[in-house]
Amino acid sequence: MAALSAWEAGILLWIQETLRSPLLDPVVSAFTRLGDAGALFVVFTAALLLFPRTRRLGLATALALLCSLLFTNVLLKHLVQRVRPWVDFPALVPLVTEKDPLSFPSGHTSAAFAFALAFLRGDGAGTWLGRRWVKAGAVILAALMALSRLYVGVHYPTDVLAGFVVGDLAGLAGWYLSVLLVRRLRRPEETP
Repeated sequence: MAALSAWEAGILLWIQETLRSPLLDPVVSAFTRLGDAGALFVVFTAALLLFPRTRRLGLATALALLCSLLFTNVLLKHLVQRVRPWVDFPALVPLVTEKDPLSFPSGHTSAAFAFALAFLRGDGAGTWLGRRWVKAGAVILAALMALSRLYVGVHYPTDVLAGFVVGDLAGLAGWYLSVLLVRRLRRPEETP
């Protein structure tokens, strides 16, 4: 694990020394902060839940975000206990402060892809949300969130990759649970 971490730290140092710029740093830092506690995706989900035509889609994204939170922040981070990159590699300078000292998997990435996958699978038909460019936008937004975590130096690349995998699984789980829940609620009461 130490050899993998050193190799990944090399990637982060390259990003720090090559890609960071005074122009981009505040923009990427502000964007990555939108993902704190999944806030950006929670706001999108709340908006979906407000309108009757998008409530099923909102239910899918809400359940996906809940699954992401449980898998990532409640279970995996505490099982793996991997510290943030700058703890082991002081040459790395993070652009944002993280309260959570645990880094694996990336919760921001997991939440972003959980939302995106549930959004892709969910029922946006009949509204502009079902259009391909909107669905592509959700995936692009998730990818940008994942990349921002590397740019600001708070996650190793494998943290982000694991966040992507966990987020995709959480998105599928959230979508599937929403389908089951809607079916259950629509089923007429069975009388004994």
